[in-house]
Amino acid sequence: MEFDLSQARIRPLRAEDAASLAEHANDPVVARDLPDRFPHPYGLGDAHKWLSTVLAEETPHVLAIEVDGACVGTIGWKLRDDVERLTREIGYWIGTAFAGRGITTEAVQAVTPWLVREFGLTRVEARLFQRNRGSARVLEKAGYVREALLRRSAIKDGEVLDQELWAWVTDEPGSLPEEGGAGSPW
Repeated sequence: MEFDLSQARIRPLRAEDAASLAEHANDPVVARDLPDRFPHPYGLGDAHKWLSTVLAEETPHVLAIEVDGACVGTIGWKLRDDVERLTREIGYWIGTAFAGRGITTEAVQAVTPWLVREFGLTRVEARLFQRNRGSARVLEKAGYVREALLRRSAIKDGEVLDQELWAWVTDEPGSLPEEGGAGSPW
């Protein structure tokens, strides 16, 4: 899947994105508000390792945010199962040089309704550290609503942090997945 935005393009990741990923991800400002599984410093080896894992997946769950032919960030989603199978959690980051230009907002605005249609979802949610006001603005502009403050729910670099839970909820769900699939009790 690909999306052409006014200043960027959302597209599948490619092995040749490694150098650009490493360049933009190796930034303490970017790493500050991401989970610990996102290493810092972030080198070329980290990019190659991560890309090899993502590109080997049968169904990709992360896309490149491309500006002027270079991957400057990513947007992706986590699958849920069981009683939360109609929900996905969205996540994203963009290089500091591209922050504040509306690119991430447009990316979230493009990917969210696609996720709802593609997977028949009723909900897409995002978690962020409460201190990350830029991400809160992205979500608000993209039509998400802040639902909760999760007090003292995360630790980053030795600091206990509050998180916010934001959601984009459909009033009319897409066609629901058929019950009775693998592992289903029906």
